Amino acid sequence: MRPTGRRWRSKRGSECRLLWAGIQNNLGTALSKLGELESGRTRLDEAVEAFRAALEERARERVPLLWAATQNNLGNALSRLGERESRPALLEEAVAAYWAALEVWTRERVPLDWAMTQNNVGYVLSTLGKQESAPMRFEAAVTAFRAALEERTRERVPLDWAMTQNNLGIALSRLGERGGETTHLEAAVTAYRAALEEYTRERMPRIWAITQNNLGVALRILGERESGTVRLEEAVAAFRMALGVFEAAGSGHVIGMVTQNLEDAERLVAKRLSGGSGFE
Repeated sequence: MRPTGRRWRSKRGSECRLLWAGIQNNLGTALSKLGELESGRTRLDEAVEAFRAALEERARERVPLLWAATQNNLGNALSRLGERESRPALLEEAVAAYWAALEVWTRERVPLDWAMTQNNVGYVLSTLGKQESAPMRFEAAVTAFRAALEERTRERVPLDWAMTQNNLGIALSRLGERGGETTHLEAAVTAYRAALEEYTRERMPRIWAITQNNLGVALRILGERESGTVRLEEAVAAFRMALGVFEAAGSGHVIGMVTQNLEDAERLVAKRLSGGSGFE
């Protein structure tokens, strides 16, 4: 039986507000994508505004899963903005939005959404770690990435698994760079090599090359801390493979960095073979 009078108007009003909130969420998603492609912050600011507007009607009590989705979207926009603008306060807001989403997107209810959001948390914490030079941020990021990998398995979502393995490798490398031990760097090498099992040169050459460069950096630092040249020679091989892809693609802004990495590793190998320690 169709509702009449005030009840009908209330029902229609509620439906319209939720429809409006859905449009605001979609608008925010489109603006976020534009913001990734454009320089500046205008589109990302507009995306944040749209997601926050959507949350005024997409309340947790009314539509919890849609509320969580919009919180995650808000976190993504704040993350990109905070990274681009080097503003830790925005990154903190992104983390808060992700944690809010995780209150509803639990592992038991939506395991892959939970894992995706854990990966997002880890990424923002890593970014905060770089901006603040704070090891504790990288440690928290490692915890989040490892949590994500409990559900983001290679069998279930191979490319997402590879992405999180690469992100884990980056956070572990940052931790390993700061101390004299090798445990974190060894774990980073393992994570990068795992990622490369799915990030193949044939499937996604640019990401494969980026991961090879990341691997080379971890191997070079390990090689500096160990005797012999095995790790350093592995680093040289990784940098050469990465450089080949970037040169073929004409990626000038990356070629210089990878070339420098390669030359540094080759110089360390030569010095070690000539009887020097390789340490400056």
